[in-house]
Amino acid sequence: MKCAVCGEKIEEIFLNKILGTYVKKKAVCINCQKTYSMKEIKEKLK
Repeated sequence: MKCAVCGEKIEEIFLNKILGTYVKKKAVCINCQKTYSMKEIKEKLK
């Protein structure tokens, strides 16, 4: 699975859960969560 913001591959852990979160049903990696605020992430996903 790839991050919807930066396009990098998101690692998966036990039972195919991602190391990240979903925003508006799109996967976002941990690095983007650290770098951008939630408002900025939502703007980039429009």
